[in-house]
Amino acid sequence: MIWPILGLIPVAALIAAVVTAIALRAGRRAVDTAPRDGQFKEAARGIPNTGGIGIFAGLWLPLIAALAAFWHGADLLPDDLRVHAEGVRTKTGPAVLMLACLALVHVLGLIDDRRPLGPLLKLVVMVVPPVLVVTGAGVVEGTRLLELADAHVGGAWLSVLVTVLWFVAVTNAMNFIDNMDGLSAGVAAICAAAFLGAALLSQQWFVASALALLVGACLGYLPFNFPGARIFMGDGGSLVLGFALAYLTVRTTYIGESPTGEPLAGGWYGVLMPLVVLAVPLYDMVSVTLIRLRQGRSPMVGDLQHLSHRLVKRGFGKTTAVLVIWGLTGATALAGVALPRLEAWQATLAGVQTLLLLGVIALLEYSSSPAGARPDSLSLHPR
Repeated sequence: MIWPILGLIPVAALIAAVVTAIALRAGRRAVDTAPRDGQFKEAARGIPNTGGIGIFAGLWLPLIAALAAFWHGADLLPDDLRVHAEGVRTKTGPAVLMLACLALVHVLGLIDDRRPLGPLLKLVVMVVPPVLVVTGAGVVEGTRLLELADAHVGGAWLSVLVTVLWFVAVTNAMNFIDNMDGLSAGVAAICAAAFLGAALLSQQWFVASALALLVGACLGYLPFNFPGARIFMGDGGSLVLGFALAYLTVRTTYIGESPTGEPLAGGWYGVLMPLVVLAVPLYDMVSVTLIRLRQGRSPMVGDLQHLSHRLVKRGFGKTTAVLVIWGLTGATALAGVALPRLEAWQATLAGVQTLLLLGVIALLEYSSSPAGARPDSLSLHPR
C-alpha cells in the first residue's frame, strides 16, 4: 500500500500545477489588496494571489475521485487496492467532513483575499470548522485530541477545548508564515512529509493518502511561488494548508495501537509529535504575536516582523531566509517523525533538542538585532 500512496504525490502535484497555471493566466487582475488600517505590507508587486486554488484542487479533487472510485468502481481497481475498499468506505464520513471543512476555509480565504474581513470576524469564522470536527457535525463520530485522557484529566471539555485551540493555532501559524515567496508552501510540504512518514510507519492509510496529496499539492504549486514568485497563494491557500495539517494531525494515532492493530513502541509523549514537527511555524506565530502585543498592537493585524522579515533585517537575502526556515523546519520534523516510536529517555532528548533549536534562534535574534535593539523594536516598514 505504501507505493500507491506515494504515487499520489505526483498526481496531486500535476493537478496543482495545472490549476495554478490556469489561475495565473485567468486571475492577473486579482492582486493583493491594499493594507487595512494599522496593517503593514511589502510594496505591491502586481502579482495575483489566486494560487491557493491550485493547492486546494491538488488536495480536494483526488480525494473526491478516490472516494468515488472506492464506492462505485472498486471492481476496476487493482487487487492491492481493492482489498482496502471496505476500509475506505468506513472512513467516508470523516473524509467528507474534512472535504467540507476544507471547502469552507478555502472560500473564507478567497473572500478575504478579495474583500479583507476584520480580524475578529475572520477568527470567529475560522473556529467553525474545528467545532464541526470536534462534534462530528452531528453526522460522524467527533475527533478530539487527548480523548484517552478524558477519564483522568478534565473530562471531555478539556479535550474539546485543546482540539479547537490546536486547529486555530495551526491554521493561523500557516497563515502567518505566508509572508515571503515560497515560505508557507515549503514549510507545509516539509511538515506534511514528516507526518506522512509517521502515518506510513503506523499503517494509517487514509491519513497517509491525504498527507501525500498535501505534499504533492505544495510541490505542484511551489515552482510558481519560489522566490521571484509569479503568483501568491493568498488566504485561500494558507488557510487550507493550516486546516489540513491540523485535521490530519488530529486524525493520526500516536500511542497504543495503529488502526491495523500494530503496536506503537512509544508512550503518551507520541501525541506531542505535531508540536515538534510544527515547532518553527508555531515559533513564528508566537514570537510575532508577543512582539505586536508589546508594541500595543493587535496580534491579528499583519506587519513585517515575522521570523523571515527579522532574518532579512539581519542581513540575509530573502531566498536565503526562506531556505534557512525550511532547514530549521526539516530539523525539527526529523525529530518529530521518530518521536512516537522512541523510548521515554530518547523522546526527552528529542524534545530538548527541539527546545534548544528554538532557544538558539531566539538568542541569535536577540543578540544580533540591528544596533543592539530587541526584535520587537524593529521598524515595521520594508527597506
